[in-house]
Amino acid sequence: MASQELKHRITKGGQEEEKEVVQTAEHKDREMDRSSKTTRRQKAKRGLKSLGIALTLPLLLTLLDISFFGSSYQYVSMEKPFWIPRLWALHLACLGSAFLMGLSAWLVWADGGFHRQPMAMLLYLSQLGLSLAWDPVVFKVGATKIGLVLCMALFGVLIACARAFKSVNPIAGDLVKPCLGWAVLLSLANLKLVYH
Repeated sequence: MASQELKHRITKGGQEEEKEVVQTAEHKDREMDRSSKTTRRQKAKRGLKSLGIALTLPLLLTLLDISFFGSSYQYVSMEKPFWIPRLWALHLACLGSAFLMGLSAWLVWADGGFHRQPMAMLLYLSQLGLSLAWDPVVFKVGATKIGLVLCMALFGVLIACARAFKSVNPIAGDLVKPCLGWAVLLSLANLKLVYH
């Protein structure tokens, strides 16, 4: 009888200890859940902030470039075939390209690609610089042949950028492809200016 009473006490004590262990584990899980939700929120906020910067900076630079250097009486007044865009369409394509390149660069950055492939960042900055240089060189200085060289360099850098981005994030590489079309459009417009 005494042994059964002892077994009952041990069993009852073991169950209480087990219950305490389970409650402690559940409490720790709830705390970890709360901290992981907080961490995820913080990461999401940082991600949105970096996305905002990655999109705003190239768009703002492109808008400033268009505002200061983007008008040309020669371009507006010349007769253009249907495949040469109007000035407003050319500028709209520049803004679209800046947006897509900013988004693709952000995707590469989010995947850690600029740390693994520093050349990708250099290519991105090169294409941004070349695209921003075109308006002042062609519209303000009137150096259309140099503008054509800039267009060819831009096309080459965009191809390299697409390859580098695609090796990190395939979507980022695909987002560069429409920008290649914009570079061709820019080259055609520049070619018309050279032979006008």
